Amino acid sequence: MSNRQLDSLDKQILSMIAEDARMPFLEVARVCGVSGAAIHQRVQRLVNLGVVKGTQYVLDPEKLGYETCAYLGVYLSEPGRFDEITKEVEKIPEVVECHCITGRFDMFVKIYARSNHHLLNIIHDKLQPLGVVRTETIMSFKQTIQRQIPIPNPNTDK
Repeated sequence: MSNRQLDSLDKQILSMIAEDARMPFLEVARVCGVSGAAIHQRVQRLVNLGVVKGTQYVLDPEKLGYETCAYLGVYLSEPGRFDEITKEVEKIPEVVECHCITGRFDMFVKIYARSNHHLLNIIHDKLQPLGVVRTETIMSFKQTIQRQIPIPNPNTDK
């Protein structure tokens, strides 16, 4: 979808609900100076267009016992099976992201594990049997930035 299909009201709504998905539509409407029904219709249109992909609570993995965050560059024995392997990787609950990327890896995954030992078990027992030749692991000590992508402004963003 092109940014040109979003008007200034859409962008104002997106900015507000990206900051706080729990903000009531009536509050969004008050700030935007339109009716609650208008906000509801706009948000539903943005959902239908695929601009908004859902709402969710953001959980703190560490508070849930997942103390290890790792990014794995994954080498596959058969890179042509990427889609099939991705479907199997999706079944591993500790894998929270999987990317098809350029560069030396066939895929890049983000994993939360309870410990380094748990991470080793995920790699050895769950990933390797899928056709993983080897992995390169990058450990994250602390996430310092987490945010939504900015809403583009066609007048200033090129």
